[in-house]
Amino acid sequence: LPSLTTIRGRCNLFVPVTPTPRPQPARSRRPETRRRSQRRSREERMDHAAEAQRTDLMTITRHALNEQGRHPESRGDFTILLSHIVLGCKFVASAVNKAGLAKLIGLAKLIGLAGETNVQGEEQKKLDVLSNEVFVKALVSSGRTCVLVSEENEAAIFVDAPLRGKYCVCFDPLDGSSNIDYGVSIGTIFGIYMIKDKDNATLEDVLQPGTDMIAAGYCMYGSSCTLVLSTGNGVNGFTLDPSRGEFILTHPNIKIPNKGKIYSVNEGNARNWDAPTAKCTQRDASFPKTAHRQNP
Repeated sequence: LPSLTTIRGRCNLFVPVTPTPRPQPARSRRPETRRRSQRRSREERMDHAAEAQRTDLMTITRHALNEQGRHPESRGDFTILLSHIVLGCKFVASAVNKAGLAKLIGLAKLIGLAGETNVQGEEQKKLDVLSNEVFVKALVSSGRTCVLVSEENEAAIFVDAPLRGKYCVCFDPLDGSSNIDYGVSIGTIFGIYMIKDKDNATLEDVLQPGTDMIAAGYCMYGSSCTLVLSTGNGVNGFTLDPSRGEFILTHPNIKIPNKGKIYSVNEGNARNWDAPTAKCTQRDASFPKTAHRQNP
């Protein structure tokens, strides 16, 4: 029999075996373009964070106060009135956004017909009536209005003496409400006049020329809520920021270009245009001349 030493020598039982190192994958160097992309992403995140913390935003209230400061004799009545109009616009914007889901969330009062017609002979929708009530109550509660003229009311509304102010507001609470079911933009239109004698206001005080209007604007409800306002010193556009609940100045000093490339007109009435209007739109050759109305 072989000795134990011989067996150990043959089997190499006590010879340490050095493990073979595993090959490590080669580390690829990060491309420069990737570093630039990551650096740009960090900068964009920092910009967004800084934008979220901005405190120098020009809100519509701040804008109105700045305009008020230009008139030392002002008592702030117009600013208060404007704040109530803005409140009505916010309320209607919220109602319009919910109109598409009204059937699902149980707000049936927002959709459908109200069963009445307005002064233009148009069928009133429930959202028309709701918007009208919102603006009437907002304007009356401001304590700065004397007469209200709404497209949804046949007669003018004269505010009671305790809440009577010196302004007359003419408005359409929800223009284009027939487009609600189709998601097309709709809006509120308003114009503000001043009453000479608030204690003896009549309809004659309402029938003033447009040159006497002290402010006018509209609020459009669509993919965003935009309020465009003019107080006689330029035209400015404000966009509602849902996170802040404020209208922020986003379109300062709006102007129509001296020369444009498009025009907007209802060509459905083109056959009834007079010759100068048809010629201006270069549609004179599209319709028989006998179809044009003659100038009186």
